[in-house]
Amino acid sequence: MDNNKKLSIIAFSGDFDKLTAVFTLATGAAAVGYEVNIFFTFWGLDAIKRKQGRSFTGGNWLTKCFGFMMGGLKVTPTSRFNFCGAGPRIFRSLMKKNNVATLEELVDAAKLLGINFYACEMAMHVLGLKKEDFIPEVKDVLGVASFLNLSEGGQTLFI
Repeated sequence: MDNNKKLSIIAFSGDFDKLTAVFTLATGAAAVGYEVNIFFTFWGLDAIKRKQGRSFTGGNWLTKCFGFMMGGLKVTPTSRFNFCGAGPRIFRSLMKKNNVATLEELVDAAKLLGINFYACEMAMHVLGLKKEDFIPEVKDVLGVASFLNLSEGGQTLFI
């Protein structure tokens, strides 16, 4: 594959609108032949959680609280205009009404397009998470140096 046709995205945010941007860019690039890698770190890890909804994942009481607050794609808030949790429902409705893929549809498309999902090792340690806490499409758990090596020669975005 041509190194110029590589896109690596660092998904730091767990916000609905930012994750929508991550998966829109990723699926668009993959659809036109790019190799696409997404490195999920900190709140971005919420997008690849196996358990959807609020659950106490993590090693100790503090990380279990973080795990509970990070409820997966179905409950991820918007970065602005969250309206006490109604924001994502409003956006999903507007997306469907305007024939725009929803976040969940974009994630499904990313899986079908063979986009590479990677989880950040350091963030997982901080949040008390294990590889088993994530969807099976997560290809590997990487440190920053490994991700940078994997991304070399292409474009890298931080969202």
